[in-house]
Amino acid sequence: MKKQKENPKRFRSISEIHQAFGMPQPRHPLISLTHFNESNLFNPQKIPVYDVMDFYKIAFTTENCGRMKYGQNYYDFKDGSMLFIAPNQLIGSSEYSDESSSYILLMHPDFLLGYPLAKKIKQYGYFSYSVNEALHLSNNEKQVILSVYEIIEQELNSRLDEFSQEVLIAQIELLLSYANRFYKRQFITRKAVNDDLLQKTETILDEYFYHQQTLKHGIPTVQFLSEQLNLSPGYLSDMLRSLIGQSAQNIIHKKLIEKAKEKLSTTTLTVSEIAYELGFEHPQSFSKLFKKKTTIPPLEFRKSFN
Repeated sequence: MKKQKENPKRFRSISEIHQAFGMPQPRHPLISLTHFNESNLFNPQKIPVYDVMDFYKIAFTTENCGRMKYGQNYYDFKDGSMLFIAPNQLIGSSEYSDESSSYILLMHPDFLLGYPLAKKIKQYGYFSYSVNEALHLSNNEKQVILSVYEIIEQELNSRLDEFSQEVLIAQIELLLSYANRFYKRQFITRKAVNDDLLQKTETILDEYFYHQQTLKHGIPTVQFLSEQLNLSPGYLSDMLRSLIGQSAQNIIHKKLIEKAKEKLSTTTLTVSEIAYELGFEHPQSFSKLFKKKTTIPPLEFRKSFN
């Protein structure tokens, strides 16, 4: 069912979101796992058009759960998909099937305080991916993830004691490690699609420099590339690293150096003029990048052609 446009609903605690969705209060104030299925139906009428949470959300769909809204677009979720949402991300849904099965893990950052995972979790790039870049699991992977969720569920439903937090964090870290591995697999198995994205990336940069957009907009950014490709910056860089061992930023720098070499070897423009044409505010920044990428200064490179 579609809803009227409304301001994002902010959930500051896990207890608050449980109350809003008509669920029992969590046994632990900083972490909860809810399994929605035939005996615990989710009420789609309670979903805000958009929401923002102060905690992590890791959703694992075992049966189709309908469509989720991200920006102005909708994305279908198939069986065996995972979605990772970091605190303060704007997310929402206005169409949802109540004939679904999914596990929703909510975890406040404070739950991780004092453990290495508090810092490590910020290194997992998939928490910054868009909804359309969800992790899609094979049947075997689905069973692996399901087994971890079941252990977490069992632990949360058991008597909480002095070891509970340590056990839960170990399982969450295992869950995130598996997700990291499966995302790497997804990049590989979608190689044909990614090859096309790589070609589009090259084309976008070539056209950007050909039309001298650098004079007006400066050096192309990863954000610019991701917007042109309808991807999140994190997903684009991780995909490129998996495909060619380079990040989106590295590809931009590679193209910059390629164009700089072309101008240094075929024109009489000064280094400052070349830096300006390529979008650098300061010639020193251009010279520093050029030397870093080629091991020699721009003028020395030019002399090698004379």
